[in-house]
Amino acid sequence: MSDVRYKSVLFFGAPGTGKGTQGAILGRVPGFFHLSTGDMFRGLDKESDLGKEFLKYSTQGLLVPDEFTVRLWEQHMQELVDSGDFDPSIHLLILDGIPRTVQQAGMMDSRIEVLKVVHLSCSDDEQMVDRLIKRAKSSGRPDDAKEDVVRRRLEVYRAETKPVLDHYSSGLIAEVNAIGSPAQVLSNVLSVVAPIQAEHFANALA
Repeated sequence: MSDVRYKSVLFFGAPGTGKGTQGAILGRVPGFFHLSTGDMFRGLDKESDLGKEFLKYSTQGLLVPDEFTVRLWEQHMQELVDSGDFDPSIHLLILDGIPRTVQQAGMMDSRIEVLKVVHLSCSDDEQMVDRLIKRAKSSGRPDDAKEDVVRRRLEVYRAETKPVLDHYSSGLIAEVNAIGSPAQVLSNVLSVVAPIQAEHFANALA
């Protein structure tokens, strides 16, 4: 593993805020590289040592330990660098889904230079509940459409996320309104991240 600290923007957002959608859109813009830990786990070679270790936890319904998650992330990032898909000299790394705990954040401090934390938020719980119920029904997941389940997911997210946000300086955190059309939310996100790319990678795409 190289000693380069990847210049990064962290995406946080409760279920239904669209952080995965926004991250994926941003990742298609030259100069940005979006990495979702969900995609990272799904793309894991099940026959590899890490893949077998991951299955050991997932097949038993156990949470994947922080140490394993960060180790997998480090290996995945190195593979992306080696393949040329990710170039830390020209790409601003958008991380979606990691770090998820304070311990992960501490372990990653030496690996990433966090330039901004984008927190997609909504002050109206009822809008979020309605959005999640509709999304669950349209995607054929009736169990996720129960209101008590949805509200519990929001409570768990807030309980788990606040300590991670507190790990970073308040000056790094940008609250972005997650309500509106995807284009409106994207405009809000770009207003935060575009100046960062311009400042740190001004000549990368010249």
